[in-house]
Order: sequence, then structure tokens, then C-alpha cells
Amino acid sequence: MANVAVIGSQWGDEGKGKIVDWLSERADVVVRFQGGHNAGHTLVIGSKTYKLSLLPSGVVRGKLSVIGNGVVVDPWALLKEMDTLRGQGVAVTPDVLAVAENAALILPLHSRLDLLREEARGAGKIGTTGRGIGPAYEDKVARRAIRVCDLLDLDALDGKVQNLLQHHNALLRGMGAEEVSAAELLAQLRDVAPKVAPYIKTVWQLLNQARKRGDRILFEGAQGSMLDVDHGTYPYVTSSNTVAGQAATGAGIGVGAVGYVLGITKAYTTRVGSGPFPSELQDQIGQTLGERGHEFGTVTGRKRRCGWFDAALVRQSAKVGGINGIALTKLDVLDGFETLNICVGYDINGQRFDYLPSAAHLQAAARPVYETLEGWSDSTRGARSWAQLPATAIKYIRRIEELIEVPVALLSTSPERDDTILVTDPFAD
Repeated sequence: MANVAVIGSQWGDEGKGKIVDWLSERADVVVRFQGGHNAGHTLVIGSKTYKLSLLPSGVVRGKLSVIGNGVVVDPWALLKEMDTLRGQGVAVTPDVLAVAENAALILPLHSRLDLLREEARGAGKIGTTGRGIGPAYEDKVARRAIRVCDLLDLDALDGKVQNLLQHHNALLRGMGAEEVSAAELLAQLRDVAPKVAPYIKTVWQLLNQARKRGDRILFEGAQGSMLDVDHGTYPYVTSSNTVAGQAATGAGIGVGAVGYVLGITKAYTTRVGSGPFPSELQDQIGQTLGERGHEFGTVTGRKRRCGWFDAALVRQSAKVGGINGIALTKLDVLDGFETLNICVGYDINGQRFDYLPSAAHLQAAARPVYETLEGWSDSTRGARSWAQLPATAIKYIRRIEELIEVPVALLSTSPERDDTILVTDPFAD
């Protein structure tokens, strides 16, 4: 049986929560392998809605849930999220949740720096959530981070905090901001350490044992491929690698452990924050897509920008991310449109491109080249078989498959988990 990595194939917000929950019911272990609490997943199980930011989706089903070393962990946000779930009747215990000992921590100073720097950018702001993810990753790469395992060695924390603040207080002074008190930060870390300690595990070893048992492992990504720090629309990206290759590195497991890559793909395109968006619609159609799709961020509540499906973008994500099949979501949002456009490439200063170049000035100049398809008037909402779909909706799906060069493995027709058409079982590949 294949282990499955689930990633977003656009700019995030593709509806990963429902699909991951649908798969996690059949998995034994669910692993978050990158990002932080800047990405949200909404799970609807029966009459209850769970909003997760840092915890793996499997935790609500009592599956072994792992926060891998590729994640940056805000321990205070983690504990708050755990308390919220407990209030909803979900048992979050050390038997269910494991946090990688070698993951880097997000500290209060990271959020301060994030917000200060975003404010200083003015019109050139990136669109960060301000939760400190970027500065935490910077500390990790610069080898000055406080890591999860450091919470188990409180005697050594003083020197590590002093080393960290030597850098950050210089930055804060340069920005005219108040410096961080070493004593205050140490007190905060010493207070939170015993609360997090029971969950700290050697994750690479735990996952190796799971593989030996033949457990099904689901690797859960955050954000989307076009927000990848290397392969996305830089600099309007997140601070980690979001493509499937990161699943192995960010979990401490061999690359051969990832057997099937499922790309979650919305039937249209959305983006939160700044950055290029060639197929964006700043008209009534774009507004209608946003209203029908309830396009507001799970974590930030920010309104998402909306546009036509960008096949060139998703095809690019599929090639870079090694996507084997896509889960096409929110098809029902397109019900009732007489015609639908699909972006099949870009006109950039008079030259045709079938991919989005890396250079920022070329991305900014990209204009969509559209192919127009017939829409459908019948509802697709709640369909659970191909026979329940209008013929023109099926033609739209088939054309997407041709353009992105990847088959549809799952089709989601509403937020309800059972309103899903299974074409290919990722775990059985």
C-alpha cells in the first residue's frame, strides 16, 4: 500500500482539510511536514467544525499525529489549539500527538519582527500572516534557533537565548523598537517547557517503526506549491518548501516512503495576499466566485482574490511536485455560469509562455491566454457519482486533465466529506 503526500497545487486554500480528513480516516499515521500555524485546515465531521492551524488533521480522529522537524512550532499556539480541541471533545494526549524534538520554535519575538518588517515594506508588503514563521525559519537556517529539544535542557537555555538575542536585539534597535528581555523570554520558555515535554518524540524513529509495521502514512502539506520558497512566485511566497519533496526531509523519512502525491486543486483559482495572479477577476464574476466559495482565510479571515482556473500554473506545479493525481474541489461553485474560461498560458510582452517564469518582472507582466468552454445550469453540489454530473461539467473536468497532464483521482462536490467521487484510491496505488 502506498503512503500518500497531500499538497496544494495552487496558492493554498484549495480545500485540503476535507480531503486530508477523508484520507486520514483510512491512514494510521498523519504527518505535518512543513509550515507553521500560518495555514489553516477546516474539517467538518458530522455537525462539528474543527479549525486546525498546526495540529495534523488526523488528531480529530484519534490517529497518531506527528508534527515533523520541517515545521516551525509556536508552543503557545500549539497548546491553545490543543485546549480548543479538548473543548470540542477531542482527546489530545501524548499517545496521539508527537512533536519532533529537532523542530525549531517560533518565539514571541518572531511575530514582532514579522509585523515590524511587513509594516516597513509599505506598498511592497509580502502579505505575511505576521505569525513569525519567516523569522523562525531564518533562525533555523542561521543555526541560532531554539529547538523543541532545548525545552528538555533548561540549564542550557540561558546561553542559547543570549546568542539569539545578540542578533535580534540589534535588529530591533535598528528599527527603533523595544528590545527583548532575556530574562522575560527565559521565563516564558521555562513556563511552557513542562507543558510541551510529554509530546516531544524522536519522530524519525517513530516513523521508521510505523513503516516496519506496514502502517499507512499520510503526509499533510500546508499552503500551496506556488507559495514554495524555491518554486513559487518569489518573493510573494511562504518561508518553506511546500512541494512533495519536502515530505521526506520535513518528516525524517526516506524519499521512497512517499508513494503517491495527491495535488489538491480548486476548480477555479484563489490567492490570499500580495503577488502576481494572471487569471484574477476583479469584476462581478470574481466577486460571485468569492461569495459562492466562501473565500475567506481559515487563519486570518482575509478575503481571497478569485479568478478562472489556471491550467498552466497547475501543470507547472504537477511537474515540480511530482503530482500523480489531483483532488478537484469546489466544482459546485461553477454551477450556473454560461461559459467558463481556463487559462492555458500567458502573453508576456508579446511572447507566449506555457509556464509562469521565475523572474518577478515577467510574472507581473503575464496576461492570461484563455480557452472558453460551455458551462452548465444543473447543480453538481452533492454529486457522488459521474452519472450525477452534467455532461458539460464532465467535459470541463476532462479538459482540465488534458491541460495539466494529470488525472483526477478524487472529485469533491461540497464541503461534506461523503460528497466525494473516488476515481483512483491513492493508498492502493
